[in-house]
Amino acid sequence: MTDPARRRAVYEDLFEIPQNMTGEIINGELIVTPRPSRTHTIVASRLGGEILPPYDFGRGGGPGGWIIIVEPEISFGEDVLVPDLAGWRKERFPIEEPHNWISVAPDWVCEILSPSTARVDRTEKMPIYSQHHVAYAWLIDPILKTLEVYRLEPGIWIGVGAWAKSAKVRAEPFPELELDLGILWLG
Repeated sequence: MTDPARRRAVYEDLFEIPQNMTGEIINGELIVTPRPSRTHTIVASRLGGEILPPYDFGRGGGPGGWIIIVEPEISFGEDVLVPDLAGWRKERFPIEEPHNWISVAPDWVCEILSPSTARVDRTEKMPIYSQHHVAYAWLIDPILKTLEVYRLEPGIWIGVGAWAKSAKVRAEPFPELELDLGILWLG
């Protein structure tokens, strides 16, 4: 619980953090974490490399129709979150806004868990995504080499699947893509 005497964080507080850190505002608190590890970044890069061509660009016979962004800054009311990846159906994405953050909740988010962020990702960010009607969430754990997929049903996350190691996965909201999880991991 937040100390009632403590001032609620505001967007301008994000300008005060060091450049080698990532800042988010979660439930009125400024959360500052180090930039992701190389393992984390490799998983994000490789996942983006698999999803972007067919879904963002429509390459390889993919369906297209999405905007996929790595580490976007998204405003969820007073909360400002930075998921590892997020995707919007093109018709919902705000092309131009007079500020840096994106003001429309995405249709899909992916959080890549690390020992220092897993608790916040699961217990603080997932409820905010739910409150703002993000339809799908993926949680990837590079240490355990797992993917968990969640779909939002009225007010509750439903686990629709969990896979590990080198499983071949067709996961919502990207069922046309067979994702080989083995390509995400470093070893």
